Amino acid sequence: MNRIARPVHTNTERRLQAERLIGAAALEEAQALRFSVFSQAFKATFKDAEQGLDTDAYDVHCQHIGVRDLNTGKLVATTRLLDHQAASSLGRFYSEEEFSLQGLRQLQGPILELGRTCVDPCYRNGGTIAVLWSELAEVLNEGGYRYLMGCASICMEDGGIQAHAVMQRLRERYLCTEHLRAEPKNPLPSLAVPSNVIAELPPLLKAYMRLGAKICGEPCWDPDFQVADVFILLKRDDLCPRYARHFKAAV
Repeated sequence: MNRIARPVHTNTERRLQAERLIGAAALEEAQALRFSVFSQAFKATFKDAEQGLDTDAYDVHCQHIGVRDLNTGKLVATTRLLDHQAASSLGRFYSEEEFSLQGLRQLQGPILELGRTCVDPCYRNGGTIAVLWSELAEVLNEGGYRYLMGCASICMEDGGIQAHAVMQRLRERYLCTEHLRAEPKNPLPSLAVPSNVIAELPPLLKAYMRLGAKICGEPCWDPDFQVADVFILLKRDDLCPRYARHFKAAV
């Protein structure tokens, strides 16, 4: 279904609209945005770098959603969604390339995995994320998904200091292995963190935590993207009421 959401006015200058990205041209647009954001933010390396695209074998099995600036026609945010049925056909979720997910098969209810979420640097604010979340809510509602899961990235450009500092903060407030335990296949190398380092949660990771998501274990080091990936799980029943308005169609 190629449903176009009603435009959301986040300020007087921008008109942002959520949409389903249907077809080869729309997918390539999302891949180009991902390439631009990940190569700039994380200095990631890509197999299709000469084409300016971030591609992999999962894309064709995923549903893609995005946010467009109606004033410019530019795609400014995107994420891809892989549900349990598509993952079953593939033989795995994308996250299982990085983590051994203990308890995954025992989760009761449909599962939706988020991946490759990114936002244009000029649009990184609560308004853009809210528009993207509203479209995600529609997908959750349509599929009746009970769990939302995926990976959130922490930049490793500083050698891992910030990643370790962020993890210390996450362990204190957001660690939960009750439903699932994520064991990294390539654990983050140990590092002593100076006592004066302030842990700054990346915007998307912060957004997931505000929704009520939990981390399910230690991070995985992804050397291609130069990030530490943290596995997150959000049980729909645990959605934070304060932010449930972004998911009003799904709760």
